[in-house]
Order: sequence, then C-alpha cells, then structure tokens
Amino acid sequence: MSQFDKIAVSFNLNGKDISVRTLPHRRLIDLLREDLHLVGTKEGCGVGECGACTVIVDGKAVASCMMLAGQVEGKRVVTIEGAGLEDGTLDPVQQAVLDHLAIQCGFCTPGFVMSAKALIDENPNATLPEIRRAISGNLCRCTGYEQLAQAIYQAAQIAAEELDKKNQAVTG
Repeated sequence: MSQFDKIAVSFNLNGKDISVRTLPHRRLIDLLREDLHLVGTKEGCGVGECGACTVIVDGKAVASCMMLAGQVEGKRVVTIEGAGLEDGTLDPVQQAVLDHLAIQCGFCTPGFVMSAKALIDENPNATLPEIRRAISGNLCRCTGYEQLAQAIYQAAQIAAEELDKKNQAVTG
C-alpha cells in the first residue's frame, strides 16, 4: 500500500452509520471538516493543546487534530452538530451556555461544549472542581472561563435531576 492508497473507514457519526474512503494519514478533523462538511469542529492549534477541535469518541472527549481518521473505525463519534437531543432541541450544555451568556467570540465554544458533554454524560453529578478539570484542556481567547464553568454546572444539575427522575420511575 502506498501512502496515496485510500482506506475504508466505517463508523457511527452523530447517530448514523457511515463509511468513507480516506488517506491513511488523514486526521479526523480534516475528514470531518473538509470531506464531511461538519465545520462546527474548529482547528485552533493543530497539536492538541487548545481543545477547539474536541469531539466525543466512544464517550470520551478527544482532540480530533491528534487522531487519524482510521482510528475511528467501528467507533461512535459525536461532533457539535450531533450534540443536540434526538427531538432537535439543544443539549443541556448548549442551552446552559446560552442561558449564562457564556459565549464571546464563539470560536472555542464547540470544544468546550463537547468536553463538558462528555463529562456530564459520564458523570451527571459533576462538581465545579471536576468541571474545571474537564475543561482545563480548552483554551478561550476571550477569558470566559467562569461563565462557562457555571453554565456547565447548571447543565450537570439538570442532568442529575433527569437521572433521578428516571431512577425513581424505574424503582417507583
């Protein structure tokens, strides 16, 4: 195989099974933005330091600029375009970011949302220190960290309440 032979990559993207052909050295961010036209994922630094390109792969927040497209074979990938709920409403993290006016220029917002969503999906009872740790790999040029942390904390509280309701319905 030469470096110019394409490989087939099959994975679940935002709830849909897809298969694409791509070069083996192609980064996930490039596949998402250039080939699949999902431009919500931003490239800031290109070296995994800023968090702007964060997507969720099998439930974990990852820097898509540091992952080869072939590494998502058989995996579940969620981008900011797929972060919303099935009924078309915003994810609680997205809604909380709006409610807290935690957006300034907006360039970093998709990465923050995806890092927070991965945390809350795994731990709806996340504390402020856990939230701050989860978003510590995301850089904001406009210094909106406190508003973002508070917004994410609100989303975590909503997620915890929803989980409690579901648990009560099952046991009740």
